[in-house]
Amino acid sequence: MHLTGTIINVVTILLGGFIGLVLGNRLPERIRYTVMMALGLFTLAYGIRLFIQTGNALVVLISMLIGLLLGEWWRIEDGLNHLGVFLERHFNRNKGIESAKFIRGFLTASLLFSIGPMAILGSVQDGLTGDFNTLVIKSIMDGFASIAFASSLGIGVLFSSLVILVYQGGISLLATQLQFLMNEQFLAEFSAIGGIMLMGIAVSSLLEIKKIRVANFLPGFLILPLIIWLFNLLGIY
Repeated sequence: MHLTGTIINVVTILLGGFIGLVLGNRLPERIRYTVMMALGLFTLAYGIRLFIQTGNALVVLISMLIGLLLGEWWRIEDGLNHLGVFLERHFNRNKGIESAKFIRGFLTASLLFSIGPMAILGSVQDGLTGDFNTLVIKSIMDGFASIAFASSLGIGVLFSSLVILVYQGGISLLATQLQFLMNEQFLAEFSAIGGIMLMGIAVSSLLEIKKIRVANFLPGFLILPLIIWLFNLLGIY
């Protein structure tokens, strides 16, 4: 059982979040607003970069649409919102922080830190061989990102570490059964779906242009291996 990389990731998110909270209280509102816009633009650009790695855009589209229908049926976004409300009620003692801001920080950071091939690749490597180098690199990136997010979105960002603990830790524990996730085809299309979700997060939560229930896209990752297998079977990948 190897969970070293995930534990390091959780610690860096918490540490970065605490630093962000300290800085956030000292930054004028105009600076925090500009930071959010910069994060939104970066996330949008990074999402586009991930999407163009796809080897077959039709695979991504079909997986995403089926996954979205399942996500709306299962009300995943509502479930995460309810979890955010629960955490806010029990752990947010600063009444000056609005509940909506807490939940927004929790959802945004949870999705951002979970999306991307490094989370899967690193977790499988850690679980199978104990090699947590990939997760250490991800941890450094997440730590700096949590500084920026916590300074603008508040303490809700820190609770995204719980999602990372369950998500990446679960993958590491099931690594033997999930070795197929190391497949280059899967990682490319996983990145593409993740890129679309990142663009959705940028538009919805960071730039606040249009509300999108991004969490409801998550089942697309579960549908993806089936669609890739089907396309390979038909010889059209």
